[in-house]
Amino acid sequence: MSALEIGLSAAHAEVKAEIARTDSKASLLLAFVGALLAGAWTVAKDVPLTTPTDVAGGAGMGLLVTAAGLLLRSVRPNLGGSRGFPLWATLTAEEITATLTQDQAADIAGLSRIAVAKFTCLRRAVDLTCAGGALLILAALLAAGSVA
Repeated sequence: MSALEIGLSAAHAEVKAEIARTDSKASLLLAFVGALLAGAWTVAKDVPLTTPTDVAGGAGMGLLVTAAGLLLRSVRPNLGGSRGFPLWATLTAEEITATLTQDQAADIAGLSRIAVAKFTCLRRAVDLTCAGGALLILAALLAAGSVA
């Protein structure tokens, strides 16, 4: 195996591992956002809220729902792409071997673009989750202030 082939194999494995890491992070964050939404809704439905509390809480919930949408988008399978599962499903065993030996650099580039897109969605979702959480904290403080 040449140095180029070894490098390509290492790069390919690294990109695939990065996609798996991003998907794992997105799954954990999606579970956290879902629990946060459920908890906030459970508390908010039983507490009398003022208009500022409603506005802050509603904005926080909206940001969390948007974050959940971004997370779902980042882990959504791309079955219409030219790389990955749909491509391999249409090839014979010999064609797969030929494609891998000839086009591994293009596969790495395609997978890298997928990884960057997933990472970008994840980063935005984390930012929205932080902002939504801050607004929910503000809403809780406003609710506590109006009760006291």
